[in-house]
Amino acid sequence: MEDTLHPNTTKEIKPPVINIGIIGWIRANLFNGWFNTLLTLVFAYVLFLTVPPFINWALINSSWFTTSEECKASGGACWSVVTTNIRFMLFGFYPHALQWRPLLAIVILIALLIYSRNRNHWRKSLAYAWAIGLFTMGLLLKGGLFGLESVESTKWGGLPLTLLLSVFGLTAAYPVGIILALGRQSKMPIVKSFCVIYIELIRGVPLISLLFMSSVVFPLFLPEGMTINPILRAQVAIIMFTAAYIAEVVRGGLQGVDKGQYEAAQSLGLNYFQSMRRIILPQALKIVIPPSVSILISAFKDTSLVVIIALYDLLKTTQTTLTDPKWMGYSSEAYIFVALIYFVCCFFMSNYSRKLEKELDTSL
Repeated sequence: MEDTLHPNTTKEIKPPVINIGIIGWIRANLFNGWFNTLLTLVFAYVLFLTVPPFINWALINSSWFTTSEECKASGGACWSVVTTNIRFMLFGFYPHALQWRPLLAIVILIALLIYSRNRNHWRKSLAYAWAIGLFTMGLLLKGGLFGLESVESTKWGGLPLTLLLSVFGLTAAYPVGIILALGRQSKMPIVKSFCVIYIELIRGVPLISLLFMSSVVFPLFLPEGMTINPILRAQVAIIMFTAAYIAEVVRGGLQGVDKGQYEAAQSLGLNYFQSMRRIILPQALKIVIPPSVSILISAFKDTSLVVIIALYDLLKTTQTTLTDPKWMGYSSEAYIFVALIYFVCCFFMSNYSRKLEKELDTSL
């Protein structure tokens, strides 16, 4: 019995193949008009000229586990400058036999960050986990308890120091910035004036000047014989600098909240602190997620400036490695390695901010 199509039945008509899938995306984004087509062709030609030679230099003719003399003969990238000096670049002058301790501290920190990505884990148990994790990391780096050999902070360096300055600095700067933003909008003249002066003063000077003041000027005001750890001084300077920028971003978010929300909080009988904590700040902080993360990423990269006050962070240990006459000609490979580490960290922050912004979006 042959199937017959009822005259009133409408067949499903699919769009042309050239308008959907990969072909449709290429046509809509790369060859949409003569100008886009020209840019696509020019960019493709530039890639054709640059990508093959780079692959040939970085992968095909590269050397990974050789001496510096053998690197010169290969004609390609000398990744041996990284593999040979990886422990010093990552851990600086930390005692060689004890470098498993900062490595374990980094693993703990990464595990906590990954676990904290899920908002379903944001409970009191997570706060306890961070408290225990931070105490364990400090114990591993410093030692002195439970049979662990004590290591002076002057020997801390490399990646652990970079993560220490960035994670603790950004974590502390955000709540300080929120307090400054609230203080700038306060109706109390003294509080408002102090916050305005602080924010404008800090934002008017570069981070380098604050680092120099914490390293050179600040010790001059201390009593004779009293010293403060240089890492702590640099950490405070980073927190002060980042908090001022965060304050302005949060203030913009507070101004973006509809005035009706403030009136609704007052009508419910909530006081200032209750209305800010339960109604205003949650909305304001959600609004400013993108600019806040942008500032935090910039602050993370700015931690490399501690190199100018002789702190051996990741960049400083890399520079020290390149002072060795054997590896002086291979700075490109070493800095590419450092750039990849910074890129991975910044990409993690940016990707998480997009994820968090999507989860908190209530407009759908």
